Amino acid sequence: MTLALSTTLHTSFADAVERTRQALAEQGFGVLTEIDMKATLKAKLGEDMEDYLILGACNPPLAHRAVTVDRQIGLLLPCNVVVRADPADPGAVLIDAMNPQVMVQVADQPGLGGVADDATAALQAAIDSLTRNTGDR
Repeated sequence: MTLALSTTLHTSFADAVERTRQALAEQGFGVLTEIDMKATLKAKLGEDMEDYLILGACNPPLAHRAVTVDRQIGLLLPCNVVVRADPADPGAVLIDAMNPQVMVQVADQPGLGGVADDATAALQAAIDSLTRNTGDR
């Protein structure tokens, strides 16, 4: 199993972030948190890195189903989606969404399988929509 559902866009970082937010919203996810790793590491450690944004995405019906099965599953929520510049390919932006199947393996609760399947389908649809009709892969 892979850790992430991923795609690559050939666009600006700002455009990739906006398109990712829109794709998530179209699949019922809201962005609850946002962590700008580039700015945080610069401010706290004086370290430079490429653009790197972590979006904490939540689909309320799916989150409700998951916490109904296992209250501790909140430790693995929200679904993190990372938008990051590719340091090896200027002009490329990588989008990685946490694979919800990881949640099933970590929690080992049979009732989470269906939730993870539905979350995977929604996140994969969001990722797929980013490259549909754009020629990006």
